[in-house]
Amino acid sequence: MRFEQLEYLLAITRHTSLRRAGEELHVSQSALSEAISRLERELGVRLLERQRSGVRISPAGRELLPSITDVLDAVARLRSAAGDGLIAGRELRLGTVSTGTAAIVLPAVRAFQSARDGVTVEIRSLQRAEVVAGLAEGSLDLGLVNMLDGDDPLPGLESIPLLTGRPVAVVPSQHPFAAWPSVDVDDLRGERFIGLRSGYQMHRIAHRLFGTDPPAQRHAADGAEMAKQMVAAGIGVAVLPDFSVTDDPLLAAGLLAVVPLAVTQPTVTMAALHPAKERLPEAVHDLLSHLVVRARGLVRDSSLRATAGTSP
Repeated sequence: MRFEQLEYLLAITRHTSLRRAGEELHVSQSALSEAISRLERELGVRLLERQRSGVRISPAGRELLPSITDVLDAVARLRSAAGDGLIAGRELRLGTVSTGTAAIVLPAVRAFQSARDGVTVEIRSLQRAEVVAGLAEGSLDLGLVNMLDGDDPLPGLESIPLLTGRPVAVVPSQHPFAAWPSVDVDDLRGERFIGLRSGYQMHRIAHRLFGTDPPAQRHAADGAEMAKQMVAAGIGVAVLPDFSVTDDPLLAAGLLAVVPLAVTQPTVTMAALHPAKERLPEAVHDLLSHLVVRARGLVRDSSLRATAGTSP
């Protein structure tokens, strides 16, 4: 029996819904259901009654609620007395692909530190495979990765979608493309192209975009942040997710321009990852919440700008 199983049961009881309980806990419905089924097997009683309208606590489960509450209250007192081991003992470690740095990670960390002054956050700029490996081996607490349409779920990890966007051309602000309504593949093929090196999702996008006929002049960058700096320096043009340029200082300074692609490309989803079926430490849960809130704010602001742009 694990303490998080008891917490899951209380959350499901409050919400009478696996979906809403999962949203509160940042845990998938399947992970919740499996955790409760395992608890039922361990206790030898049926704890939930599943119905079309949702789920509710069973009579046997209701009898156990006072004891469950007592156990969790005692655990909370113990943790309070001992202090948060994450805060006292080590850094909170976030591994992220660099496409989310300006738009998501930095604003979320700034908000997190305002609420939890004194907690050290280490941000590691990594490739997706390195983020996944770090979460699996325990060297990372949270991860942010990009996923493309059709990518398989990552085993052993919970995934929380944050932002979904499309690839766009990122060009120097004085480049002729900056005034164009869109650019096509042949336009890009004739430019010095800055791609991300193998292992990044945008490397896959560029391969799909150009096929067997890549640009004759091309460079490789280690992540979106370096690619944007190279573009701003006039070295070439790049293709990146639109959200990777949102609120970017180089865009705000007028050094970059964003141009839609004339050809439809697969959507790119930035997702937060954490190990599945584990109770998140309080500080990690808080940082994840700030990431989610920041992402929702970007989506809301984008919707408002789109509405304003189409208003008469």
